[in-house]
Amino acid sequence: MFLCPRLPKRKTVLMALPPMNRGLHVTKFATSFFAGAVLAFGGYFALSFIPGEFYRVTDNATTTVTAIVADTLPPVTHIQTPEPLKAIYVTACVAGTPSWRTRLAELVKTTELNALIIDIKDYSGTVSFKSKSPLLKDHAGTGCRTNDMREFIETLHRDNIYVIGRITVFQDPYYTKLHPELAVKKLSDDTMWKDYKGLSFIDVGAKAFWEYIATLAKESYAIGFDELNFDYVRFPSDGNMKDIDYTWSRGKTKADALEEFFVYLHDELKVKNNIPISADLFGMTTTNTDDLNIGQVLERTLPYFDGVYPMVYPSHYPKGFNGWSNPNDHVYDVVHFSMSRAVERANRATTSPLKLRPWIQDFDYGGNYGATEVRAQIQATYDSGLTSWLIWDPGNKYTVEALLKE
Repeated sequence: MFLCPRLPKRKTVLMALPPMNRGLHVTKFATSFFAGAVLAFGGYFALSFIPGEFYRVTDNATTTVTAIVADTLPPVTHIQTPEPLKAIYVTACVAGTPSWRTRLAELVKTTELNALIIDIKDYSGTVSFKSKSPLLKDHAGTGCRTNDMREFIETLHRDNIYVIGRITVFQDPYYTKLHPELAVKKLSDDTMWKDYKGLSFIDVGAKAFWEYIATLAKESYAIGFDELNFDYVRFPSDGNMKDIDYTWSRGKTKADALEEFFVYLHDELKVKNNIPISADLFGMTTTNTDDLNIGQVLERTLPYFDGVYPMVYPSHYPKGFNGWSNPNDHVYDVVHFSMSRAVERANRATTSPLKLRPWIQDFDYGGNYGATEVRAQIQATYDSGLTSWLIWDPGNKYTVEALLKE
């Protein structure tokens, strides 16, 4: 994507051109205004534009090449994925609260942590930063926003903090409200299906939604996010599963439908744009070989992402898992058993196990989680042969004592 800097007045700029030898012409978005003809020469083209406006560049065959967004800031820089990666999760609400986000950034700077993972689109469907993209600007949602997201990321980069953007994918009640035709439906009456929390889902097979997700990912990378992390990449897991219909995924297994989406993300983001991408999976994908009835299979995820992040929270395992009546009493064992199996499966699939970076638990659910419990999960990760981990607390109140000081 070409990013034009905002200029104080109309000005001609020289921009790199994709490999072609045809003339181009430029039009403004949503108008018939003709901004002027430009001519390719030597792999570049000259463009005279009005700062702050959107333009579309097309070749002589009227094939869209790209969208140009006149912005106020110069191009961003990115940080390479650290090895090991050690991150904590940050909601959009916290990212938009200067005092709170500053404390979390300071926690990263003063401990072994080196990354933050920040909500770009959360469970409500809200996009956390303002977008000028025609495909995104009307899908903002009503949840928390971080109006200075780009500037915040820049401050993190100055401290060499790696920034991951989390995108909740198919659980999206805001998008389903705007596009009910793409939603998971009730089998009984073809109305919108909702889970036990009253949340609706986009059908995994609805390819029109895929473009929206890819566009959001590209713009997120353009404003500074170093990696895009995709959560809720699955079919629904709870609710009235006897009265559910996947209109857009008919004729396919759930695993097949989901893998098609993974292929699309890989091609659109990784291959075409060299954007680092990762995916969150249910913890039991490390030990189950079926798709858990949600489409997720570890071996069918690993090839398409730079990182695969199983959510091995001990509190989320059923009673009796691996013989443990209460997995919360075996926090080390749950993580070690799960991630050791994941490592074995990655090796058999000839995939680097270091792609595996578990989400571990730092929130009280089913038990009390403090420094001992968090540190036990970290040690279990290391003992399974891995080096990286991410810590989840939905309240963003992390146990400082569990982290090694720098």
